[in-house]
Amino acid sequence: MKNINKQQEIIRFDRVGLCYTKNTPICFDLDFSFFAGGFYFLTGPSGVGKTSLLKLIYKEVLPTSGTVRVFGKDLSKLTAQELPHFRQKLGLVFQDCRLLDHLNTLDNVALPMKIAGSDIKKARIYAKELLHWVGLGQHIDAFPSTLSDGQKQRIGIARAVITRPKLLLADEPTGNVDDISAFKMMNLFEELNKIGTTIVLATHNRQIVSTFPYPELQLYHGQLSYSQQDQYPMNG
Repeated sequence: MKNINKQQEIIRFDRVGLCYTKNTPICFDLDFSFFAGGFYFLTGPSGVGKTSLLKLIYKEVLPTSGTVRVFGKDLSKLTAQELPHFRQKLGLVFQDCRLLDHLNTLDNVALPMKIAGSDIKKARIYAKELLHWVGLGQHIDAFPSTLSDGQKQRIGIARAVITRPKLLLADEPTGNVDDISAFKMMNLFEELNKIGTTIVLATHNRQIVSTFPYPELQLYHGQLSYSQQDQYPMNG
């Protein structure tokens, strides 16, 4: 059982609310913390606002009220110039993968390092290592259109971690794949977590949540409820 040090707070929501329209709040008065090295499930029915909650964490949207802090930084005070550096500390895995169709597998995975200014040769070497890690070393020259949904999702995971992020946000990563592929992905996430990456995984897959012993935050009617708080503290 992990003992997460409360001094290593990585995400903090202080009375956070989000509304896209006046009378339809996505969430309100959310008050919680996540800590470095933790693995957290974010659950709830489809359309309840899990994706919006993740968007608040990587500053795709700003809260209507309250404060979101990530790595100790108030995101409302993060400038446009600071945003790219902030996001380099994050890994993002999307349900739709968002691979670039005109790039092969190797270059899709290497892309974040190239954008960050790394040497192209070095980026491709590391991308190749990651593709072997996710079990796709034999597909380095393949293009997205030739791959299955499960293969695309594993490529998305490799791309998300190539910059060695401190925090990984995964939005329904198992939503479009079969159970075997879903559990393979969970094993990859667990390996990342064991080397220190904090993981927040949004899902409505109850089988996965019940199989893996990580704390669960359930989003429903704009509020969060917790489970397994004895294993991972979530409130400061």
